[in-house]
Amino acid sequence: MARYTGPKARVNRRLGTLIYETAGAARALDRRNTPPGMHVRGRRPSNYGAALQEKQKIKHYYGLGERQLRRYFDAVGRKSGNTGELLLLMCERRLDNVVRRVGFTKTRPQARQGVAHGHFLVNGVKVDKPSYILRPGDIVEVRGRENLKNLYRGVIANAAPDALDWVAFDSENLKATMLGLPGASDISLPVDANAVVEFLSR
Repeated sequence: MARYTGPKARVNRRLGTLIYETAGAARALDRRNTPPGMHVRGRRPSNYGAALQEKQKIKHYYGLGERQLRRYFDAVGRKSGNTGELLLLMCERRLDNVVRRVGFTKTRPQARQGVAHGHFLVNGVKVDKPSYILRPGDIVEVRGRENLKNLYRGVIANAAPDALDWVAFDSENLKATMLGLPGASDISLPVDANAVVEFLSR
């Protein structure tokens, strides 16, 4: 999606999972894990409503627009294998997602902003597209400016990055190397991908 700027805590509560990782949004979900609103009825959603909710999780979590999500869906639909799983694995390989997961930033919107501002190089070339899909062998590193290096060293020092089997992270040199493709166990978002595939196939 073109950057979502609305209330993040409401999205977390509406979808019932930690989509936005900012401190306030995470606290709101811990405090009240019910949907937002004054008098919320505990109605069970229809099959359509449940599938729509799962699709919204993917869009908000990875920062995708509707057209971009459908482009990904069309691309993986031509491959053999579980379409829902392939869709999520493609999202996992996005540059902004890898930047977040190795620990350069605390949230995906921060990662998206850092990439868009040209803070990162891929194989020595500046890439400012958060949607850039990484391949095995790609090397992501912070640009050589000292102020950027100090900024990201500070973030890494105060965060516990994910231990990823498919990415090797060198926190000393601020460099992440993609060793291979992620597997099903590497998907970080708990979502019913098959329901999303059915929804997008309508």
